[in-house]
Amino acid sequence: MSRAAVLLINLGTPDAPDAASVRRYLAEFLSDPRVVEIPQLLWQPILRGPILLTRPRKSAHAYAQVWTEEGSPLAVNTRAAAAALAGRFGGRVTVDWAMRYGRPSIAARLAALGEAGCDRILLAPLYPQYCAATTATAFDCAAEALGRMRAQPAIRTLPPYFDDPAYIAALEASTRRQLAALDFEPDLLIASFHGMPERTRDLGDPYHAQSLETARLMEEALGREVRVTFQSRFGRAKWLGPATDDVLKSLPSQGIRKVAVMTPGFSADCLETIEEIGIRGRDDFIAGGGQKFARLACLNASEEAIKLYENLIRRELAGWME
Repeated sequence: MSRAAVLLINLGTPDAPDAASVRRYLAEFLSDPRVVEIPQLLWQPILRGPILLTRPRKSAHAYAQVWTEEGSPLAVNTRAAAAALAGRFGGRVTVDWAMRYGRPSIAARLAALGEAGCDRILLAPLYPQYCAATTATAFDCAAEALGRMRAQPAIRTLPPYFDDPAYIAALEASTRRQLAALDFEPDLLIASFHGMPERTRDLGDPYHAQSLETARLMEEALGREVRVTFQSRFGRAKWLGPATDDVLKSLPSQGIRKVAVMTPGFSADCLETIEEIGIRGRDDFIAGGGQKFARLACLNASEEAIKLYENLIRRELAGWME
Protein backbone atom coordinates (compact mmCIF):
# COMPACT_ATOMS: atom_id res chain seq x y z
CA MET A 1 0.00 0.00 0.00
CA SER A 2 1.40 3.41 -0.99
CA ARG A 3 2.26 5.82 1.79
CA ALA A 4 3.13 9.50 1.41
CA ALA A 5 5.29 11.75 3.57
CA VAL A 6 6.08 15.43 3.96
CA LEU A 7 9.61 16.41 4.96
CA LEU A 8 9.79 19.94 6.34
CA ILE A 9 13.30 21.34 5.82
CA ASN A 10 15.01 24.25 7.52
CA LEU A 11 18.56 25.59 7.34
CA GLY A 12 20.32 24.07 10.32
CA THR A 13 21.73 24.46 13.79
CA PRO A 14 24.64 23.26 15.90
CA ASP A 15 23.94 20.52 18.43
CA ALA A 16 24.85 22.74 21.38
CA PRO A 17 25.85 26.36 22.06
CA ASP A 18 29.54 25.60 22.50
CA ALA A 19 32.54 26.31 20.29
CA ALA A 20 33.15 22.67 19.28
CA SER A 21 29.55 22.15 18.14
CA VAL A 22 29.45 25.47 16.32
CA ARG A 23 32.76 24.66 14.60
CA ARG A 24 31.36 21.40 13.23
CA TYR A 25 28.20 23.16 12.07
CA LEU A 26 30.04 26.05 10.40
CA ALA A 27 32.47 23.66 8.70
CA GLU A 28 29.55 21.90 7.02
CA PHE A 29 27.54 25.06 6.30
CA LEU A 30 30.40 27.16 4.91
CA SER A 31 31.81 24.28 2.85
CA ASP A 32 28.65 24.22 0.72
CA PRO A 33 29.55 25.70 -2.70
CA ARG A 34 25.97 27.00 -2.95
CA VAL A 35 26.60 29.12 0.16
CA VAL A 36 30.13 30.36 -0.57
CA GLU A 37 30.65 30.57 -4.32
CA ILE A 38 34.44 30.64 -4.24
CA PRO A 39 36.55 27.81 -5.72
CA GLN A 40 37.13 25.33 -2.93
CA LEU A 41 40.90 25.26 -3.47
CA LEU A 42 40.95 28.94 -2.57
CA TRP A 43 38.21 28.91 0.04
CA GLN A 44 39.01 25.86 2.18
CA PRO A 45 42.38 27.15 3.51
CA ILE A 46 40.64 30.38 4.54
CA LEU A 47 37.74 28.50 6.12
CA ARG A 48 39.89 25.95 7.93
CA GLY A 49 42.31 28.67 9.02
CA PRO A 50 41.19 32.05 10.37
CA ILE A 51 37.41 31.51 10.16
CA LEU A 52 37.06 28.20 12.00
CA LEU A 53 39.78 29.19 14.47
CA THR A 54 38.06 32.39 15.56
CA ARG A 55 34.38 32.51 14.58
CA PRO A 56 33.03 29.47 16.52
CA ARG A 57 33.74 30.98 19.94
CA LYS A 58 31.99 34.24 19.05
CA SER A 59 29.05 32.45 17.45
CA ALA A 60 28.75 30.07 20.42
CA HIS A 61 28.32 33.08 22.71
CA ALA A 62 25.52 34.34 20.46
CA TYR A 63 23.84 30.90 20.37
CA ALA A 64 24.03 30.69 24.17
CA GLN A 65 21.89 33.83 24.41
CA VAL A 66 19.03 32.27 22.42
CA TRP A 67 19.30 28.56 23.39
CA THR A 68 16.31 27.00 25.12
CA GLU A 69 15.90 23.98 27.39
CA GLU A 70 14.59 22.07 24.35
CA GLY A 71 17.43 23.11 22.05
CA SER A 72 17.99 25.80 19.46
CA PRO A 73 14.94 27.91 18.58
CA LEU A 74 15.12 26.91 14.91
CA ALA A 75 15.00 23.20 15.74
CA VAL A 76 12.34 23.67 18.43
CA ASN A 77 10.05 25.67 16.14
CA THR A 78 10.51 23.41 13.11
CA ARG A 79 9.86 20.30 15.18
CA ALA A 80 6.77 21.93 16.68
CA ALA A 81 5.41 22.75 13.22
CA ALA A 82 5.88 19.14 12.10
CA ALA A 83 4.15 17.88 15.26
CA ALA A 84 1.23 20.28 14.77
CA LEU A 85 0.78 19.10 11.17
CA ALA A 86 0.92 15.39 12.01
CA GLY A 87 -2.39 13.69 11.41
CA ARG A 88 -3.90 16.55 9.40
CA PHE A 89 -3.61 14.73 6.09
CA GLY A 90 -4.93 11.32 7.01
CA GLY A 91 -3.32 8.22 8.40
CA ARG A 92 -1.33 7.48 5.25
CA VAL A 93 0.66 10.76 5.25
CA THR A 94 3.63 11.09 7.61
CA VAL A 95 5.00 14.54 8.52
CA ASP A 96 8.70 14.71 9.45
CA TRP A 97 11.39 17.39 9.62
CA ALA A 98 15.09 17.79 8.85
CA MET A 99 17.91 20.31 8.73
CA ARG A 100 20.08 21.00 5.71
CA TYR A 101 23.11 21.35 7.99
CA GLY A 102 23.43 19.57 11.31
CA ARG A 103 20.90 17.12 12.69
CA PRO A 104 18.48 15.58 11.94
CA SER A 105 19.96 15.45 8.45
CA ILE A 106 17.96 15.26 5.24
CA ALA A 107 19.67 11.99 4.31
CA ALA A 108 18.87 10.38 7.66
CA ARG A 109 15.20 11.35 7.56
CA LEU A 110 14.75 10.28 3.94
CA ALA A 111 16.22 6.89 4.86
CA ALA A 112 13.92 6.63 7.88
CA LEU A 113 10.86 7.53 5.82
CA GLY A 114 11.82 4.91 3.25
CA GLU A 115 12.19 2.29 5.97
CA ALA A 116 8.73 3.28 7.25
CA GLY A 117 7.25 2.43 3.85
CA CYS A 118 6.86 5.95 2.47
CA ASP A 119 7.21 5.68 -1.30
CA ARG A 120 6.03 9.23 -2.11
CA ILE A 121 7.72 12.20 -0.44
CA LEU A 122 7.07 15.93 -0.65
CA LEU A 123 10.23 17.92 0.10
CA ALA A 124 9.07 21.16 1.73
CA PRO A 125 11.84 23.68 2.41
CA LEU A 126 10.34 26.37 4.64
CA TYR A 127 11.85 29.23 2.63
CA PRO A 128 9.13 31.53 1.25
CA GLN A 129 11.55 33.17 -1.20
CA TYR A 130 13.67 30.99 -3.49
CA CYS A 131 17.42 31.28 -3.13
CA ALA A 132 20.08 28.97 -4.50
CA ALA A 133 21.87 29.09 -1.12
CA THR A 134 18.78 27.81 0.72
CA THR A 135 16.14 26.17 -1.47
CA ALA A 136 18.43 24.75 -4.13
CA THR A 137 20.99 23.34 -1.73
CA ALA A 138 18.23 21.52 0.20
CA PHE A 139 17.17 19.83 -3.03
CA ASP A 140 20.82 19.12 -3.94
CA CYS A 141 21.29 17.37 -0.60
CA ALA A 142 18.11 15.33 -1.05
CA ALA A 143 19.16 14.34 -4.57
CA GLU A 144 22.53 13.18 -3.29
CA ALA A 145 20.84 11.04 -0.65
CA LEU A 146 18.39 9.62 -3.19
CA GLY A 147 21.31 8.75 -5.45
CA ARG A 148 22.51 6.27 -2.84
CA MET A 149 19.14 4.53 -2.57
CA ARG A 150 18.34 1.27 -4.33
CA ALA A 151 14.56 1.80 -4.06
CA GLN A 152 13.85 5.50 -4.54
CA PRO A 153 10.57 7.12 -3.55
CA ALA A 154 8.63 9.38 -5.89
CA ILE A 155 9.53 13.00 -5.09
CA ARG A 156 7.67 16.31 -5.27
CA THR A 157 9.03 19.68 -4.16
CA LEU A 158 7.27 22.64 -2.55
CA PRO A 159 7.61 25.74 -4.75
CA PRO A 160 8.52 29.13 -3.27
CA TYR A 161 5.46 30.78 -1.79
CA PHE A 162 6.64 34.40 -1.43
CA ASP A 163 3.50 35.80 -3.08
CA ASP A 164 1.01 33.05 -2.27
CA PRO A 165 -2.21 34.62 -0.92
CA ALA A 166 -2.21 32.13 1.97
CA TYR A 167 1.31 33.20 2.96
CA ILE A 168 0.52 36.90 2.79
CA ALA A 169 -2.67 36.31 4.81
CA ALA A 170 -0.70 34.42 7.47
CA LEU A 171 1.92 37.18 7.66
CA GLU A 172 -0.74 39.86 7.84
CA ALA A 173 -2.66 38.11 10.62
CA SER A 174 0.49 37.43 12.64
CA THR A 175 1.78 40.98 12.18
CA ARG A 176 -1.52 42.63 13.11
CA ARG A 177 -1.83 40.41 16.19
CA GLN A 178 1.66 41.28 17.40
CA LEU A 179 1.39 44.99 16.65
CA ALA A 180 -1.88 45.16 18.58
CA ALA A 181 -0.14 43.66 21.61
CA LEU A 182 2.56 46.37 21.72
CA ASP A 183 2.40 49.24 24.22
CA PHE A 184 3.35 51.71 21.48
CA GLU A 185 2.54 52.52 17.86
CA PRO A 186 5.62 52.09 15.65
CA ASP A 187 6.66 55.05 13.50
CA LEU A 188 7.96 52.51 10.98
CA LEU A 189 7.64 48.80 10.21
CA ILE A 190 10.80 47.21 8.83
CA ALA A 191 10.96 43.93 6.92
CA SER A 192 14.46 42.54 7.39
CA PHE A 193 15.44 39.74 5.00
CA HIS A 194 18.60 37.64 5.13
CA GLY A 195 21.23 39.22 2.93
CA MET A 196 23.00 37.72 -0.06
CA PRO A 197 25.95 38.98 -2.10
CA GLU A 198 24.82 41.29 -4.91
CA ARG A 199 26.62 38.96 -7.30
CA THR A 200 23.95 36.30 -6.77
CA ARG A 201 21.25 38.67 -8.02
CA ASP A 202 23.38 39.60 -11.03
CA LEU A 203 23.74 35.90 -11.85
CA GLY A 204 19.97 35.46 -11.93
CA ASP A 205 18.96 34.41 -8.41
CA PRO A 206 15.35 35.63 -7.91
CA TYR A 207 15.68 36.01 -4.12
CA HIS A 208 16.01 39.81 -4.09
CA ALA A 209 13.02 40.37 -6.38
CA GLN A 210 10.89 37.88 -4.47
CA SER A 211 11.76 39.53 -1.14
CA LEU A 212 10.72 42.93 -2.48
CA GLU A 213 7.46 41.47 -3.76
CA THR A 214 6.66 39.93 -0.37
CA ALA A 215 7.21 43.32 1.27
CA ARG A 216 5.10 45.08 -1.37
CA LEU A 217 2.22 42.68 -0.80
CA MET A 218 2.55 43.15 2.96
CA GLU A 219 2.42 46.91 2.51
CA GLU A 220 -0.75 46.48 0.50
CA ALA A 221 -2.31 44.12 3.04
CA LEU A 222 -1.43 46.22 6.09
CA GLY A 223 -2.08 49.60 4.50
CA ARG A 224 1.19 51.05 5.82
CA GLU A 225 4.82 51.46 4.76
CA VAL A 226 7.03 48.40 5.07
CA ARG A 227 10.68 49.33 4.59
CA VAL A 228 12.94 46.55 3.28
CA THR A 229 16.43 45.93 4.67
CA PHE A 230 18.89 43.04 4.50
CA GLN A 231 20.85 41.55 7.40
CA SER A 232 23.67 39.09 8.16
CA ARG A 233 26.48 40.33 5.95
CA PHE A 234 29.58 38.14 5.83
CA GLY A 235 32.94 38.70 4.17
CA ARG A 236 34.15 41.53 1.96
CA ALA A 237 31.82 41.13 -1.03
CA LYS A 238 29.20 43.78 -1.74
CA TRP A 239 25.87 42.59 -0.29
CA LEU A 240 22.26 43.45 -0.95
CA GLY A 241 21.22 46.60 0.84
CA PRO A 242 20.33 48.68 2.62
CA ALA A 243 21.85 46.90 5.60
CA THR A 244 19.51 46.40 8.56
CA ASP A 245 22.08 47.44 11.17
CA ASP A 246 22.98 50.64 9.32
CA VAL A 247 19.31 51.57 8.90
CA LEU A 248 18.51 50.96 12.59
CA LYS A 249 21.43 53.15 13.65
CA SER A 250 20.36 56.00 11.37
CA LEU A 251 16.58 56.06 11.94
CA PRO A 252 16.53 58.11 15.20
CA SER A 253 18.38 60.97 13.51
CA GLN A 254 15.57 60.99 10.94
CA GLY A 255 12.94 61.42 13.65
CA ILE A 256 11.90 57.75 13.71
CA ARG A 257 12.13 56.78 17.38
CA LYS A 258 9.69 53.86 17.60
CA VAL A 259 10.18 50.88 15.29
CA ALA A 260 9.00 47.29 14.84
CA VAL A 261 11.01 44.77 12.83
CA MET A 262 9.54 41.71 11.13
CA THR A 263 11.59 39.02 9.37
CA PRO A 264 9.37 37.52 6.62
CA GLY A 265 12.22 35.62 4.95
CA PHE A 266 12.52 33.35 8.00
CA SER A 267 9.82 30.78 8.73
CA ALA A 268 11.01 30.18 12.29
CA ASP A 269 12.86 32.22 14.84
CA CYS A 270 16.56 31.51 15.04
CA LEU A 271 19.91 33.10 15.86
CA GLU A 272 19.50 35.68 13.09
CA THR A 273 16.10 36.87 14.26
CA ILE A 274 16.41 36.62 18.04
CA GLU A 275 20.04 37.63 18.62
CA GLU A 276 20.92 39.66 15.55
CA ILE A 277 17.64 41.61 15.40
CA GLY A 278 16.16 41.29 18.87
CA ILE A 279 19.38 41.94 20.83
CA ARG A 280 22.00 43.63 18.65
CA GLY A 281 19.45 45.40 16.46
CA ARG A 282 17.65 46.75 19.51
CA ASP A 283 20.96 47.92 21.02
CA ASP A 284 21.91 49.70 17.78
CA PHE A 285 18.57 51.48 17.60
CA ILE A 286 18.46 52.56 21.25
CA ALA A 287 22.12 53.64 21.21
CA GLY A 288 21.33 55.84 18.22
CA GLY A 289 18.57 57.64 20.13
CA GLY A 290 15.59 55.37 19.53
CA GLN A 291 12.93 55.06 22.24
CA LYS A 292 10.84 51.96 21.51
CA PHE A 293 11.84 48.78 19.64
CA ALA A 294 9.94 45.56 18.96
CA ARG A 295 11.05 42.40 17.21
CA LEU A 296 8.03 40.62 15.78
CA ALA A 297 8.18 36.83 15.99
CA CYS A 298 8.31 34.66 12.88
CA LEU A 299 5.35 32.44 12.01
CA ASN A 300 7.03 29.57 13.90
CA ALA A 301 4.37 26.95 14.80
CA SER A 302 1.62 29.52 15.34
CA GLU A 303 -1.97 29.01 14.33
CA GLU A 304 -1.28 31.20 11.29
CA ALA A 305 1.71 29.07 10.31
CA ILE A 306 -0.05 25.72 10.61
CA LYS A 307 -3.01 26.96 8.61
CA LEU A 308 -0.60 28.18 5.90
CA TYR A 309 1.44 24.97 5.76
CA GLU A 310 -1.66 22.80 5.69
CA ASN A 311 -2.96 24.84 2.76
CA LEU A 312 0.32 24.62 0.82
CA ILE A 313 0.88 20.93 1.56
CA ARG A 314 -2.65 19.86 0.64
CA ARG A 315 -2.23 21.53 -2.74
CA GLU A 316 1.08 19.78 -3.40
CA LEU A 317 -0.16 16.38 -2.20
CA ALA A 318 -3.13 16.40 -4.56
CA GLY A 319 -3.51 12.93 -6.00
CA TRP A 320 -1.34 11.34 -3.32
CA MET A 321 -3.75 11.47 -0.39
CA GLU A 322 -6.64 9.58 -1.92
